Amino acid sequence: MLLSVVIPCMNEEESIPLLVERLIAATEQWNAESEIILVDDGSNDETWRAICAQSEFHPRIRGLKLSGNRGHQIALTAGLNAAQGQRIFMLDADLQDPPELLSDMMAMMDQGYDVVYGRRSERKGESWIKKVTAHGFYRILNRLSDVPIPNDTGDFRLVSRRALDAVLSMPERARFVRGMFAWVGFRQIGIEYIRDPRIAGETKYPMSKMIRFALDALASFSIKPLQIATRMAFLTLIIAALMAVYVFWSLILYNAVAGWASTVLVISFFSGIQLLTLGIMGEYLGRLYIEAKNRPLYFVDQETSEISDTIVEEKTAQK
Repeated sequence: MLLSVVIPCMNEEESIPLLVERLIAATEQWNAESEIILVDDGSNDETWRAICAQSEFHPRIRGLKLSGNRGHQIALTAGLNAAQGQRIFMLDADLQDPPELLSDMMAMMDQGYDVVYGRRSERKGESWIKKVTAHGFYRILNRLSDVPIPNDTGDFRLVSRRALDAVLSMPERARFVRGMFAWVGFRQIGIEYIRDPRIAGETKYPMSKMIRFALDALASFSIKPLQIATRMAFLTLIIAALMAVYVFWSLILYNAVAGWASTVLVISFFSGIQLLTLGIMGEYLGRLYIEAKNRPLYFVDQETSEISDTIVEEKTAQK
């Protein structure tokens, strides 16, 4: 198997037919040496039925249905674990990332690169809030991260088998796949493209999930938030020492002024710093707790190959 295409799907029943049509066309020249893996991440619509229908028409399509919703990064990991190809192409089911770019990526990988990632030069059909937050996220992440992660990139990329095996050997639960590929190294290069609007459905990343995703990325690839918390603690100690000098000096000069506003302000300031520090420590402690449990990332409920075998057995029994 030369090429595996991996797509996580969550409530994408409307997108599946067009997605498969464009993928079949984009991978036509590797027809006999490729597979397309669609991972249903616990959808509550007819996504799995659409995947099964497409797998009956196109033998190259494999469907995996997870036992529950585990999130985009876990669903992507499930597909990567199932991939058999020497090169693995990743994209989302909403077709914002063009599968037609695969041939250019394959040509770049022929030059010896292990990772060819897509870099968004323009984002169509997205709100200005999404554009601003996405732009700021990568800049802040790179300033705090111990590993340089290419700006304006997602999981849309083509990777070699050795790069994938390196990533799959990393056991962490909170997975930030694009950062993991940046961490493993090897030869990497970007290719710019214009990101299109969604072809159907709604985004699966509302603001709450985006914030959670950003926290996972920061905590997975940087301890600088903890270092910042330590520096803030030292800063507050210095401020407290200066305030103590001021208080004693006022008492010596009998110039103490009674007032509740300054007291409340000081208490609020130090309480805020303490709570922020505890929150940062809690994020890291929570991740240690999750890692220590060492639960499986996911369970596969069904595969299209099992359904096909059942249909064949029923037809044989009828004969």
